[in-house]
Amino acid sequence: MTDDDHGKVVTLKAPRPCPICGTRSSSKFHPFCSKHCADVDLNRWLKGTYAIPAVEPPDEWDEASQTRPADEDREG
Repeated sequence: MTDDDHGKVVTLKAPRPCPICGTRSSSKFHPFCSKHCADVDLNRWLKGTYAIPAVEPPDEWDEASQTRPADEDREG
C-alpha cells in the first residue's frame, strides 16, 4: 500500500435517504445522516415503537382444552 492509497475509502453502498429525516445518509452513521438520527432510531427501538404486534390467544385458552380426551376416542 502506498501513501497515496492510504487515504482512499471505497464506498460499498450507495447513499440513501436517512430513514429518520430523509436527508442524504452519511457513511460514518450509515444508514443515518447523523448521530442525532441514529440516537432517535435507537430510542424508538428501546421504547418498543418498532415492536411487531402479536395476536395472543384469550387468557382462558388452554392447549389441553383444544384436544379431545382419550376416553372419547374409544367407542365400545
